[in-house]
Amino acid sequence: MTADTLRGLDDPESTPRGAGLDRVQAVWRRRKWLGIVICILPLAAGAALTMGLPDLYESTALVLVERQQVPEAFVRSTVTSELEIRLHTLSQEILSRSRLESLITRVGLYRDLQNKTSDEAVARMRRDIRVDLKSIDMGNGRSATTAFALSYRGADPQTVAVVTNTLASFYIEENLRARERQATGTAEFLRVQLVDAKKRLDEQEARNSEMQRRYLGELPQQMQSNLMGLESMNTQLRMNNENIVRLAERRDQFAAQLELAKTESGEESDEQRLARLKRELGVLRIRYTDLWPDIIRIKDEIARLEKSLGEPRPKAEPKKPLPLTPQVLRAQEQLAQTETELKFAKANEQRLKRSIEQYQSHLDNAPKREQEYLQATRDYQSTKELYNSLTKRYEEAQLGESMEQRQKGEQFRILDSAVPSSTPAAPRRDRLLLATVGLSLALGAGAILLAELLDTSFHSAAELRAYTTVPLLVNIPRIVTESDARRRRWRFRFAAVGVVVGLLLVVGLAYFIAHGNEQLAQLLSSRGGRA
Repeated sequence: MTADTLRGLDDPESTPRGAGLDRVQAVWRRRKWLGIVICILPLAAGAALTMGLPDLYESTALVLVERQQVPEAFVRSTVTSELEIRLHTLSQEILSRSRLESLITRVGLYRDLQNKTSDEAVARMRRDIRVDLKSIDMGNGRSATTAFALSYRGADPQTVAVVTNTLASFYIEENLRARERQATGTAEFLRVQLVDAKKRLDEQEARNSEMQRRYLGELPQQMQSNLMGLESMNTQLRMNNENIVRLAERRDQFAAQLELAKTESGEESDEQRLARLKRELGVLRIRYTDLWPDIIRIKDEIARLEKSLGEPRPKAEPKKPLPLTPQVLRAQEQLAQTETELKFAKANEQRLKRSIEQYQSHLDNAPKREQEYLQATRDYQSTKELYNSLTKRYEEAQLGESMEQRQKGEQFRILDSAVPSSTPAAPRRDRLLLATVGLSLALGAGAILLAELLDTSFHSAAELRAYTTVPLLVNIPRIVTESDARRRRWRFRFAAVGVVVGLLLVVGLAYFIAHGNEQLAQLLSSRGGRA
């Protein structure tokens, strides 16, 4: 067993492992300088870092959301998107690279990033901007945004206030332009759709008019009139046929009377008499049979006349025509009038038959025309309804566009402008120092505990007796000479100087890193609700 192993066995205060507070005190006596050094280094570095961080100031502008000034019962707005969605869209537009680069150049922000790319400055500014929505509970799990707070954080309080108010004015101007642009675009879109619908409506109206002209009388709405016209024509035809029969009978009667008048006046020849008798026979056969006495008499007379006419007769001198008697003239006049009426009646019969054929053709073609008419009417009605709907919407869109141009719609208004802050918003040095102290103490305690766990030597007789059953025979104290004490003091001095130099280096490096580092100050200051 070496002397190093047995050193400290004569220590009356040494205790075995697990002796609680006494053991902690023994460990502290052995490892205190290690714990102190390990604790001081991060503590000094953290304190230097905290004190070297630049102050960051924050200004906030409160923007009020003013609802539409004209009641929606009179004018409906064409901008119907949710306010939260529009705010997100406006934020993307305002926080675009081109706009932020222009603002950074104009105000002179982030001079520490002048030697770097512009993307880093833009990304830095986006992190420094925050938008917090102010909402009220509407009930039923719904909420409405009434205002939003726009904040910006930077090193110069005056510049921070100017940038915050500039960003708020960006939101107001962009909201007005976006609403007017959307209202104008909606009205223009509806106008184009309305012109197209009007063109289609005119084409369909012209097509329907052409169909009505081409198929006049065959359309479905004319079927009832066609049926009535067909029935009327059939009735007229029936009456006309009856009139023709009556006129034919009257003509036969007047012809018989004329023949009789000519016979009485001696003007009728045998040939004329034979022709008259044959006509009378034809009329009688229509009504009576061949056994009728008049038919028998006329047939006998016809036979006698035919026999007489068949015999050769000497050539006689032509007789001078006898003057017509009043009875013959009257009979001729009545017969001629009847013939004229009969001619007119037959012509009317042909006209009525043609009309009946035309009405029947219309009725036969009605089912086919009905399908075509229904298709055309259905397309026309749907187009007309679309046109009326587009007309109404276009008029509403024009009112909405006029309202947006007159700035009577939903607007943003700065309720509280941003003012320069007198107290820095970051970093929170008290919290950082408190966290640094806690972390340093934890590191020191951890170093002592780790060194103690890695050390496998015995520091007291009690520890040795607890480890083995071999009896302890002798306890030799550690012998320290003057040269040993001198070397020990020099080692302590060198170690102290090294610790001081390292501490100064750590403090200087931490302060150098933290001095003017706004990005690190921003990183060490927790902040949520970014735009």
